[in-house]
Amino acid sequence: MRRGTPEFEEHLYRAVLVPDERYMQTEFAAIGEQLTRQLELDRPPVQVSYLHAPPPGVAEHPGGVPSVCTFFAFGTRSAFYAGLPKHEDCEIGAFVLGIPPHGEAGARLMATIGEMQKEGYLNPGEEAHVPHNPSPPEFVAYGPLGSLPVPPTGVLLFADPRGAMLAVEAAGSGSDAWTVPMNGRPMCAILPILNQGAPVAMSLGCTGSRIYTDMGIDRMVVGIRGDRLGEFARRLDRIMHANEFVHREDSARKEKATHAFHDRSG
Repeated sequence: MRRGTPEFEEHLYRAVLVPDERYMQTEFAAIGEQLTRQLELDRPPVQVSYLHAPPPGVAEHPGGVPSVCTFFAFGTRSAFYAGLPKHEDCEIGAFVLGIPPHGEAGARLMATIGEMQKEGYLNPGEEAHVPHNPSPPEFVAYGPLGSLPVPPTGVLLFADPRGAMLAVEAAGSGSDAWTVPMNGRPMCAILPILNQGAPVAMSLGCTGSRIYTDMGIDRMVVGIRGDRLGEFARRLDRIMHANEFVHREDSARKEKATHAFHDRSG
């Protein structure tokens, strides 16, 4: 069955709604392979799933991570889950996840915000506008797309500028173009943005996330809502073909031009 056809969309829709784990994982893994190939990702797409119970057959992470985005990075390698307490070592990530800022964690959050404001990293009151979930899930599962026996709440891609460009073009293609919100610090806020309704969102990341995830200076994060993943894959396939056409046409035009620019500094 060819991806991008109405039959594929119907099957993916059924995969999300019908608890057939093997079928669902196979379909999501196939989309993961498509995204990796077409966007030339050097890390697999990361599936993030909000849950009320631990996923069956999936190992629990031992915890002790310095940030919530560290879970994203580990999620490119293997499938695991973590309960809320294991997210609380990262006071900002815990707030974004929806954990109420009370007690010791709340005190750490206020201290961190105060320090960031003192150093000029945050403006006074800026923290009130940071996207965050209204309430947290009980458990969060992470892993390469298709590696978990549950559907994704969101999917994160560590993309280079070309990959991000194609993702934004895919989102905006067709008669029902999707607006792609752009966010910066903190990078983990991309998930609440998706949860609030954006089919696709982008984060430029933040200094902390680049340190904790080793994502590199030439990467940014593209997020896709789990329930829009099949449609995004179809749009991406379409925009890839369109870009191949534009690449051929512009390459030929440049070749014929008398004064085309060629960077020979390298």
